[in-house]
Amino acid sequence: MLKITIKRACMLGLMSLLSWSAHAQLAGKNVILVHGLQTSQLMREQVTDAQVEQEGADYWNEFWNQYADDRLDWSSKSRLGGDTAVRAYNKVIEWAQTGFCREGCIFVTHSTGDLVVRYLLDKQDVWTQAAGLPELNVLAVLDFAGAGGGSELADLAIDVADGGSLLEWTVSKAVSAYLGFDVTPSTLGVLEDLRPTVARQTATAPSSVPRLRFVGGGTEYFGLTGGFLPGTDDGVVALHSACGGNAIAKVDSCVNYRALDGKASSVRAPAGLWHNHYPVLMGKKTHHGGTVRQQTGVELAYVNANFNAAGVSLALDTQSRTSGWWLWKNTYHTVKNSAGRSMSQVLVSSIR
Repeated sequence: MLKITIKRACMLGLMSLLSWSAHAQLAGKNVILVHGLQTSQLMREQVTDAQVEQEGADYWNEFWNQYADDRLDWSSKSRLGGDTAVRAYNKVIEWAQTGFCREGCIFVTHSTGDLVVRYLLDKQDVWTQAAGLPELNVLAVLDFAGAGGGSELADLAIDVADGGSLLEWTVSKAVSAYLGFDVTPSTLGVLEDLRPTVARQTATAPSSVPRLRFVGGGTEYFGLTGGFLPGTDDGVVALHSACGGNAIAKVDSCVNYRALDGKASSVRAPAGLWHNHYPVLMGKKTHHGGTVRQQTGVELAYVNANFNAAGVSLALDTQSRTSGWWLWKNTYHTVKNSAGRSMSQVLVSSIR
């Protein structure tokens, strides 16, 4: 059962809301940031509330903090249904009491934040109804490198922590590169929830809230992790998860007619997507962190150039170009001038 701390949370929450820059917003709607896994927290014996808040803010410093009206900060040492659920509950009650989402709000997530928000959306109607409050009016969720379908690296980390005698050296090195330390059973935290088979059984009821997906296929951790992720990945999350695919599969794009670099061709894609999941932007060389940070130099492909639902609309300035000749001629569908901007910058400039 959740430990209910409504009064204290709402008082602190109201003070927090008042301390944010007035009307940061995105397209006139309040924005809530939900960060991903913070591996440095896993190796510590304890993560204090002050550290959770400070590191939650630091996570978004490179770009998104300028648009934030609030955040949901959570500890990577905690399981999704434990302390993270308590934090989510208290925030939902705070937002419902203050009317924070009355005119509509938008969540922006990165990596595991995708799974955290899916859990929150699944529970928020029960939480608000029990408190006699209106449900949050969530217009859309913008998911960058979403790990809602889990990450096979979590499976590897748990296998390493169990210390099987047949573990290969390369597996241990891949996990250490990803986490930054040698994993043990006491340092797993939310990794338990990130196992694909577990993540795909979490909060699976269809949601009416659109989930817009932004994905990459670049490498991180010197390429040590990619070999353990099925199909194309961004160094941490495979595309079956990031695209919003409804099953684990080896895929190389979010759609079967366009590659990550925009090339019009037949490619492996999810056979189906979760309800209300819409891939928008893809970057062949955009890595996991680059989706929400300032990675540039990647010409971005688009899936949905125009999107309009629930008061949120975006319009990408697109182009088609042809290269090669005769039988070797290829057509690419990309976003104009996207190589000089990060994926997040391209999105923000397209929001109406």
